[in-house]
Amino acid sequence: MIGKAVAGATIALVAALGALGEARAAEAPMELKWAHLMPSAAAVPAKPKTFFSGATPHDGSAASSQIPEGKWMSLKSKQPGGGTPPSVVAELDGKRVRIGGYVVPLDFEATSVKEFLLVPFVGACIHVPPPPANQIIYVKSENSFDVGGSFEPVTVTGTIKTETAFTGLADAGYSIEAEVVELLKP
Repeated sequence: MIGKAVAGATIALVAALGALGEARAAEAPMELKWAHLMPSAAAVPAKPKTFFSGATPHDGSAASSQIPEGKWMSLKSKQPGGGTPPSVVAELDGKRVRIGGYVVPLDFEATSVKEFLLVPFVGACIHVPPPPANQIIYVKSENSFDVGGSFEPVTVTGTIKTETAFTGLADAGYSIEAEVVELLKP
């Protein structure tokens, strides 16, 4: 009788531990690479010619070779695919993810950052034209974190959304409410 009770308790304990292990596995974030943020070639609409290609405007008028003084930052055509909705992977919406990249601070006080763009390479959005919107993630963190300088490598964990965020530097095709932002040390 005692043997049956012990066996029953052992089975219950093993089942509970198995369920706990499954719950923890379900909590683990999906590890993303930047390539995962780009839809398959079949899902991407034809890419319009970029500003620098010398393309003729869609309305048939002659292309202007001059940009009005002080207006170059506001032109959507400066960002690849500018002026069209970004091609994103809709299946990622609402997923808990983890992705690494570089910080381009947006909302900061001294070295403490709360909002930033996460980009795949150093210099994106500042020193070179921004990457396509599906290669930029707008990140907002409830808790600020300290950075040692521009373009700090980090890993962000949080829930990703496929909604466009418009910033003064570039449009982001994705956004993440960060749970954790980890600084990567070289």
